[in-house]
Amino acid sequence: MNETPDPSNIGGDDVESTRTFADEILNQEEDQLSSEDQAAVDALPAGNALLIVRRGPNKGARFLLDADQITVGRHPNADVFLDDVTVSRRHAEITRSASGFSIKDLDSLNGTHYKGELVEQALLENGSELQIGKYHFTFYASSRGA
Repeated sequence: MNETPDPSNIGGDDVESTRTFADEILNQEEDQLSSEDQAAVDALPAGNALLIVRRGPNKGARFLLDADQITVGRHPNADVFLDDVTVSRRHAEITRSASGFSIKDLDSLNGTHYKGELVEQALLENGSELQIGKYHFTFYASSRGA
C-alpha cells in the first residue's frame, strides 16, 4: 500500500528542530555584550544604569539613566527619544529610587513589555529585557555601591 505524504508535514520535526536551534543561537548572540558595551556597563557610576538597544531600530544604541525621572517616548524632548511610530509620544517613565529603577507605562498605545509580559509598572532587574514598540533593550544597573 502506497501512502501519500502529508504536505503540511514536509520536513516535520527536522524543520522545527532547526528553527529551535537557530532561535537559541540568535538569543545567545543577543545576550552577549560587546567588549565596548561591557566596558560602558563596568564604568557606570553608582546609582546609574544603562539601556542598550539589542534589537530593533538603532541596534547598539545606549541610553544612560542618570536622573531620578526619565521620560521615554517619541516626543523630541523625551530623555530617551525613540523615533518610531510604534512608540507613543509619552510612552513610559523610568524612576530611580533607593530600591532601584522602575518603569511605568504612561497609557501608551502599544504598551510596555518587561521580561516578555505586558506591564503597567515594574521594578527593573539587572540584565532583564524591556520592550517599547519595536525597541528591545537590556537593562544594566551599576554594580558599584551607592
